Amino acid sequence: MKEKAYFESVNTNNELRLRKLINSLPSYCRQFFIGIEANTSSRTRIAYAYDLACFFDYLHETNPLCKKMAINEIPLSVLDQITPLDIEEYLFYLKVYEKDGVAHTNDERGLKRKLASLRTFYNYFFKNELIDTNPAVKVDMPKIHDKAIVRLDPDEVAELLDTVESGEHLTDRQQMYHEKTKTRDLALLTLLLGTGMRVSECVGIDLDDLDFKNNAVKVHRKGGAEVVLYFGDEVAAALEDYLIERRGITAEPGSVNALFLSLQNKRISVRAVENLVKKYSKLVTNLKNITPHKLRSTYGTSLYRETGDIYLVADVLGHKDVNTTRKHYAAIEDDRRRLAAKYVHLRKE
Repeated sequence: MKEKAYFESVNTNNELRLRKLINSLPSYCRQFFIGIEANTSSRTRIAYAYDLACFFDYLHETNPLCKKMAINEIPLSVLDQITPLDIEEYLFYLKVYEKDGVAHTNDERGLKRKLASLRTFYNYFFKNELIDTNPAVKVDMPKIHDKAIVRLDPDEVAELLDTVESGEHLTDRQQMYHEKTKTRDLALLTLLLGTGMRVSECVGIDLDDLDFKNNAVKVHRKGGAEVVLYFGDEVAAALEDYLIERRGITAEPGSVNALFLSLQNKRISVRAVENLVKKYSKLVTNLKNITPHKLRSTYGTSLYRETGDIYLVADVLGHKDVNTTRKHYAAIEDDRRRLAAKYVHLRKE
């Protein structure tokens, strides 16, 4: 299956999942999702559906009118009865709440996302003159406090790859599987660390997306754009070692052309990659929660330290806005500015 076909399959599954979610929401929500389809990804729409389900569930529990009817029967007119203060109450509720005996929490980022979903939802109906008020836009976005960027240090990168090769400190059960997967795992992690690609891009790579003549690989970026990324000799060597094994494996139907396979000989999943990154990284550092995205940050940090070119880092990582990149690597920029003070002398000693 070609890489493009793989992403089409993912989108199809997402659309089917979205339709099930929409069926549990008020009927007018369907029109909202049709209206935003052209400008959003299927994953974004699923996130909106979950956020709206949370909002209407809250209305069903707390609004006297909505309590008398099923959630999918809540009329559009209810939206005009909601005030900015009601939405602030909703956000306060979301910080800690219980559903079906399970406690749920939302941090600043979770609250911001849910308010952003509600703003988009209200804005659609207000813009199309189906409601008269837009209270969500009058509620201030929660302030986000910057978190320290988590990444691996250069010595930790080397130790991580050494651990993948040796399997040292793995449990006996993990050692059994390690013998079968270490070449694949080393190639996969070396590729992530050597290109900064997203984990979704990595699992979508097909065998014929590799070009060893130019040390290049074709990936599908968010939004569907095809991009060619280039890698160094270390990555090439790890991939070539793995390909010797890969060519001897008969993949399951639908995964014949997939580069990275699971032990079931199917295209490896995002979740499986997340688990293997967690497994190996915990042997290197207990203080850092390393995910595939943190490997991406590690690559971006290394590239920026070596080049000092924030636009190059943004381009390679696929950031549409260079300010997104600059925010992540501001601390390194500050270090470089500090160094500038050492190069300018006002008086000769």
